[in-house]
Amino acid sequence: MLLELDKVREYGNIEFLARQLVEGFITGLHKSPFHGFSVEFAEHRLYNTGESTRHVDWKVFAKTDRLYTKRYEEETNLRCHLLVDTSSSMYYPEKTRGKIVFSILAAAALAHLLQRQRDAVALTTFSEDIEVQTPIRSTPSHIHKIFLQLQHLLDHPVPNRKTAVADVIHQIAEQIHRRSLVIIFSDMFDDIEQADRLFSALQHLKHNRHEVLLFHVTDRRTEEEFAFEDRPYEFIDLETGEKLRVQPGQVKEQYQQAIRKFYYELRMKCNQYKIDFIEADIARGLDQVLSAYLVKRTKMR
Repeated sequence: MLLELDKVREYGNIEFLARQLVEGFITGLHKSPFHGFSVEFAEHRLYNTGESTRHVDWKVFAKTDRLYTKRYEEETNLRCHLLVDTSSSMYYPEKTRGKIVFSILAAAALAHLLQRQRDAVALTTFSEDIEVQTPIRSTPSHIHKIFLQLQHLLDHPVPNRKTAVADVIHQIAEQIHRRSLVIIFSDMFDDIEQADRLFSALQHLKHNRHEVLLFHVTDRRTEEEFAFEDRPYEFIDLETGEKLRVQPGQVKEQYQQAIRKFYYELRMKCNQYKIDFIEADIARGLDQVLSAYLVKRTKMR
């Protein structure tokens, strides 16, 4: 589902939007290459020949011509931590605040999907340090509180927040004591010159046996392709306020070399550590997030 990110407030609250996004995704799933993945696997599982038919869901059989048995909450043990970067660079582009709005909606949709699968969810928002951190639970009331936190984040932006992605990920790795799925939404714009610190933090999560799904949130058109008109611009660092007046053509080649080198190293390190790395371009909509999660969740079964 593709939303105009600058008009999100017109569509309703975060909880309503999350439900709509997930329902639209599930409907589209049956017409896509992902047909066959079940988004209800926390409530149903495929029937195994020879087991009791006592818990077969005959209504589902009538609709799908496949045998599923009902799966109860105590059988579900996925624990998922949603991490959302709220540093100032995530409020780019300034007009739409596209990256943070995209990340909020994506986290809300995943929280709703996880809850209907009866999995336990926690939300952490961070910039230089952890700002909001909920417990990890699966109850409807807990998910509603997560929606309220995300709604507050959407409605009350806080400017001038610097990034310390590496430090926060190290901190989270120390705090999560049970094996979990950690899903990160971030542009990963920490100190590019000290990228090894970031790689070390990601390795820390894997060393502690967590599964990691990293959504690298970008406005690809401008942040990677540097697609600006060739006229003078004033570029402002959203975290430091530093300003630079320059003509894009004068710096485009040098900029692209630096940013593509960083992105390449980030992808290669994630591959080395067996971290699922997803380029999440905010222009492409949220189905890319839900599909990546579903593939990851299916592999973990």
